[in-house]
Amino acid sequence: MPLESPSLLNPLWFLLFLLTINAAALTTTKTHVFKEAPKFYNSPTCPSLHNDSTVCSDVAVHVAMTLDAAYLRGSMAAILSVLQHSSCPENVIFHFVAAASTSNSILLTQTLTTSFPYLKFRVYPFGDSAVAGLISTSIRSALDCPLNYARNYLATLLPPCVRRVVYLDSDLVLVDDIAKLAATPLGPYAVLAAPEYCNANFTTYFTPTFWANPTLSLTFEGRDACYFNTGVMVIDLDRWRDGGYTNKIVEWMELQKRMRIYELGSLPPFLLVFAGNIASVDHRWNQHGLGGDNFRGLCRDLHPGPVSLLHWSGKGKPWVRLDTNRPCPLDALWAPYDLLQTPFALES
Repeated sequence: MPLESPSLLNPLWFLLFLLTINAAALTTTKTHVFKEAPKFYNSPTCPSLHNDSTVCSDVAVHVAMTLDAAYLRGSMAAILSVLQHSSCPENVIFHFVAAASTSNSILLTQTLTTSFPYLKFRVYPFGDSAVAGLISTSIRSALDCPLNYARNYLATLLPPCVRRVVYLDSDLVLVDDIAKLAATPLGPYAVLAAPEYCNANFTTYFTPTFWANPTLSLTFEGRDACYFNTGVMVIDLDRWRDGGYTNKIVEWMELQKRMRIYELGSLPPFLLVFAGNIASVDHRWNQHGLGGDNFRGLCRDLHPGPVSLLHWSGKGKPWVRLDTNRPCPLDALWAPYDLLQTPFALES
């Protein structure tokens, strides 16, 4: 059930759809045909949403994700996992950010609607020009996609009435109720919350040039800065807007264009702005790194402790490894959420 959205009503988008649907249907839909997911219902104790103001509801759990053809299979699995394990799935609203320059953006929307007929969502076009001139090459080309930087702009892309959002990458599945994550206390000052990993060597996320500069090296002075993964975050959008944090991230990206101070895509600017000043989240909410490193994507084990979210960050993606008959053991935990309709699947 798509919510009324400028991205869906814009005549230009509709014209684009009419011009491309035939060609796109022969490509994207031929290789990505997805099954319809079951409908999930609220438990009796769930508060009801007012239909006339759903997108602005403070009762709803707002989830933001990017949406593109390359990771669509992962996105579909992630959505299914969120709904399946939610105690109030009808109260979850998805905010999808899609590249405005991609000709099949509306086809992606149709795919969502077909597989999740009752899903509450909006799609927001993201212009590559906003970040194209700011992106520096990183250690893995997939990290250089402009859409990876859309999370920097959620506070301006989403309606001002959306005050808090859970941001999720497309290469993960939840096995717990997302409402628990969304309710993470941010305290009086924190803008975002995420699991922190203070045992990681924080210095490796920045170049020797950064640490050798006497001014830049003082950036983290007085901050107990730890690494955190930006694929799972709870963000207070009101505080983000009030603090102008998009501009702060952009300033570091502009500096990176003048002097190379980091190597790893969109993560370091977040660390520069927020590390040491975020609210902590239990590690169970981001069992990350299951995709291996950024070079070979080797298999990895879970971190010790309970699990609420499995995250295949890194080069190896479970759907790719499953398709090539070279899965890692933990990829079997992702497979039940895969909605891809295989050519040999039997209709029930």
